Amino acid sequence: VEARPQINREEKISILKGLVAADGMEKYLGAKFPGAKRFSLEGGDALIPMLKGLITAAGTQGTKEVVVGMAHRGRLNVLVNVLGKNPSVLFDEFSGKHDESLGAGDVKYHAGYSSDFATPGGNVHLALAFNPSHLEIVNPVVMGSVRARLDRRDNDSSKVLPVTIHGDSAIAGQGVVQETFNMSQTRGFAVGGTVRIVINNQVGFTTSRTDDTRSTQYCTDIAKMVQAPIFHVNSDDPEAVMFVTKLALDFRNKFKRDVVIDLVCYRRHGHNESDEPNATQPLMYQKIKKHPVPRELYADQLIAEGVIGEVESQKLIDDYRAALDHGACVVEEWRPMTEHSVDWRPFLGHDWDTPYDASISVEHLKELGEKVTNYPATHKLHSRVNKVYQDRKAMVAGERMLDWGMAEILAYASIVEAGTSIRMTGQDSGRGTFFHRHAVLHNQKDAAAYMPLQHISEDQGPIEIYDSVLSEEAVMAFEYGYATAEPTCLTIWEAQFGDFANGAQVVFDQFLCSGEAKWGRLCGLTVLLPHGYEGQGPEHSSARLERFLQLCADHNWQVCVPSTPAQVFNMLRRQVIRPMRKPLIVMSPKSLLRHPLAVSSLEELSDGIFHNVIGEVDELDPAGVKRVVMCSGKVYYDLLDQRRKNEQTDVAIIRLEQLYPFPQEECAKIVAEYSHVKDWVWCQEEPQNQGAWYCSQHHFWQVIPDGAKLTYAGRAASASPAVGYLSVHNQQQKALVEDALTIK
Repeated sequence: VEARPQINREEKISILKGLVAADGMEKYLGAKFPGAKRFSLEGGDALIPMLKGLITAAGTQGTKEVVVGMAHRGRLNVLVNVLGKNPSVLFDEFSGKHDESLGAGDVKYHAGYSSDFATPGGNVHLALAFNPSHLEIVNPVVMGSVRARLDRRDNDSSKVLPVTIHGDSAIAGQGVVQETFNMSQTRGFAVGGTVRIVINNQVGFTTSRTDDTRSTQYCTDIAKMVQAPIFHVNSDDPEAVMFVTKLALDFRNKFKRDVVIDLVCYRRHGHNESDEPNATQPLMYQKIKKHPVPRELYADQLIAEGVIGEVESQKLIDDYRAALDHGACVVEEWRPMTEHSVDWRPFLGHDWDTPYDASISVEHLKELGEKVTNYPATHKLHSRVNKVYQDRKAMVAGERMLDWGMAEILAYASIVEAGTSIRMTGQDSGRGTFFHRHAVLHNQKDAAAYMPLQHISEDQGPIEIYDSVLSEEAVMAFEYGYATAEPTCLTIWEAQFGDFANGAQVVFDQFLCSGEAKWGRLCGLTVLLPHGYEGQGPEHSSARLERFLQLCADHNWQVCVPSTPAQVFNMLRRQVIRPMRKPLIVMSPKSLLRHPLAVSSLEELSDGIFHNVIGEVDELDPAGVKRVVMCSGKVYYDLLDQRRKNEQTDVAIIRLEQLYPFPQEECAKIVAEYSHVKDWVWCQEEPQNQGAWYCSQHHFWQVIPDGAKLTYAGRAASASPAVGYLSVHNQQQKALVEDALTIK
């Protein structure tokens, strides 16, 4: 950039100090822990003064929080030299020391951190997001965290700045980058723009050929899809880097859009410090070996300009080395954290048995029912939606039993009325994929939208329901980030079909199920995954219940399969009223949304109890029962309907509504009635190698009577989750129900 302004001596010295710190940190680690993985920043050293300059400029313009997401490259350097992590703590981690009370833990270059950073405009709270080895998945997590912080600050995007740091091959190669760019200007996911920095060391892992790593001229060309400005800058020219950084920030704050800085640099070592880069990039690394480090280049420049002398330059190096030896914070701008983050203390120290009161009177439910069925007379509804709302009015009047959609809407109404906020996103979430929710009403005359849930009371909590972009991975990661930054909100992500959750599998595996064990990060995200076998084929039947059950351990989350409207009402309320914050995985229904037996009374909603296990509902004499069938979900109604048609009184049916944590005590109380029964069956719709049979069978054995046998009734093992032919599906469904009810 030829027209960049001149900078004063103080700024030049500040840049040099940043380069000294970047270089000094890496050399110190290399000497103290030779061969240890640290994913060195060397070659891209300008990132350190760049980040400090960005935070300082942002704070000067009024920013109060900066949320950073980055993968491995240079992360340890950023932790120590920007966020102010004590070097002694990092050195202990290299030496293998750790706090055993913190759980399973994670490698040091995945760690997050928080601190405050002093700027002329006041302290800025910094948060570096925890990040797994998926190089780009943290981007939507950061955006979600920022959106939560913005919601606490009246959506003033100037107050919170997201910064994401990418690798050159990763930004071009990972699809979640495109998904995140696509979300950046949408209603439900906009954060006022993100400053995106690419550490472009011109080599992807061990592949330096660009025709192996991408199909575009520049690795940053993906940003052109949202017309984001892209600044290419030489990392060896730190003054140009600083100018571009401030220019990028100004653009973001002015236009509320993403901006990209392509920091063109190199990687002095291999992918990690035990890697040998000359094996695959011999010519590149012959040049790199001879190339002076950025600190040397800039120090020589300042010495030639008369800005600094050689003695003073060397003193900066010696002083930084001494500070590392001392082990205390080396960031001059570091400050102890004040009240920038949300208070998580009310949600700590609770377990599944923590008492809570979620009861609500029938009269109160009727009042809420009248409010959620009220809309302006000028708001003309579609005829089918109008029928839904007329039915709901009848439910409030006691003329009809409540269906799933009405119970769910009443749950949301009761939650926001109490002052709690709700955020729900997903494909078709406003109306519900299966036309059951209709929380957002669309005027058939002018397409205006109206949400009755936003008109419950004057001091109610806010509720936002957005139809999301057509993405699972980025959207769910966004909601995970939101939920980890806002514990007081009921945050919900809903898959269009539960089967589609496999597109977000990395978020389930590396964040949701293990984030607390690895990083101590609490999260109350609720995930609704429509699940049930209605003959709709392999991709519209199974939410892959078995995958979630396989991931269950350490009481990491809840896996529920509610089967009645009252159950979903009380499950959703439990999620926010109980002070514990754990993810909730729900196998939500499809056909049960309108099943004539899947209905509830207002009285059943009002007791405030989610029943983890539901026993027999018909008046069977326990003494006459010869077989007990246990099941979960929609198959229960097939079993119940067929048993009644058969006029059987010798088979009892028990529903497990929560599969994890397994409700052993509650189950044992119900099972006690059938202590004489030796014939026990687990019935499921899913194939034998899927569903709950293999993953939860050990729990079933623990609750059935001693000496009893436990057999399986369900589909045979299958590579596909469901057949594609309705006739075959019906045959299978009939056979598994008969198998479960037939005493041999």
